[in-house]
Amino acid sequence: MYKHILITTDGSELARKGVDHGLSLARSLDAKVTVVTVTEPFPIYAGEGWALGPQEFERYDADQVKFAKELLEPIKADAAKLGVSCETRHLPGRRPAEAILEIASEQGCSLIVMASHGRRGLGRLLLGSQTSEVVSQSPIPVLVVR
Repeated sequence: MYKHILITTDGSELARKGVDHGLSLARSLDAKVTVVTVTEPFPIYAGEGWALGPQEFERYDADQVKFAKELLEPIKADAAKLGVSCETRHLPGRRPAEAILEIASEQGCSLIVMASHGRRGLGRLLLGSQTSEVVSQSPIPVLVVR
């Protein structure tokens, strides 16, 4: 059924529930997993008389790489303990939903597992929902964990 599961994480406690669920599912199905985290581009807002130097961009990029490494290494170790074949990927400077759909396609994944905060109404409208975007655009099944 599901032979290659893409599991997404942003490092939040809720996302960890999704990771744990995805790893357990992969173990029971004898599926391999790719765990991905996406970091967005540097949020550029330059007010009047204010400019960013190259050091700020470099520092931001280095911090994102460090964050991703510290996030993904323990997940890979957890997968190994469960006997699950696991690849980890960090996709920097991308919009999360776009990157998730792209990597799922590139990797030939048969299921995407991701967490959702379950926001509704104005909160969802203002904050947006990467999960909602993935669910609505994915050509493969998406398992949403709350």
